[in-house]
Amino acid sequence: MAEHDPSGIELARLIARNAQGLPATPPSRKKPAQAKPSRQPKRNAGDPQPLGEAMDELIASRGWSTQVSLHHLLGRWADLVGPVNAEHSTPEGFDNTVLTVRTDSTAWATNLRMLAPTVVARLNDQLGDGTVTRIVVKGPDAPSWKHGRRSVRDGRGPRDTYG
Repeated sequence: MAEHDPSGIELARLIARNAQGLPATPPSRKKPAQAKPSRQPKRNAGDPQPLGEAMDELIASRGWSTQVSLHHLLGRWADLVGPVNAEHSTPEGFDNTVLTVRTDSTAWATNLRMLAPTVVARLNDQLGDGTVTRIVVKGPDAPSWKHGRRSVRDGRGPRDTYG
């Protein structure tokens, strides 16, 4: 195993080779060394550890595992609801096992409400039962009709199908 290079020159060379589309290491003319059985040295509390392991420990210690997993899945929203539905909807929030989704129109909100039980089942299959209990689907934000000189003070404004 190669020694650690504190100057970072080897890392810079590796990045440059990768950017040029070349293999990570230049072809070697030496005979390949025989593989030694890998032994993971025991780490002490002050020893550095790989970033992935450190992040996993931090996430677990703070109780963020469910939130991180959920956001990872919501990052693949198109896989959950299909590409056409994903074009017209966006997950907005997650609070107390309830996922809130915003849609472009009331028609897409109705469509997603019918699909909601399937999406809840898919999320719970991947996150664990009870993680998501319900999806609240909201239509587009409605414009305010309470402004201007000709607004109706006590009326409900024009009737329309704003989600």
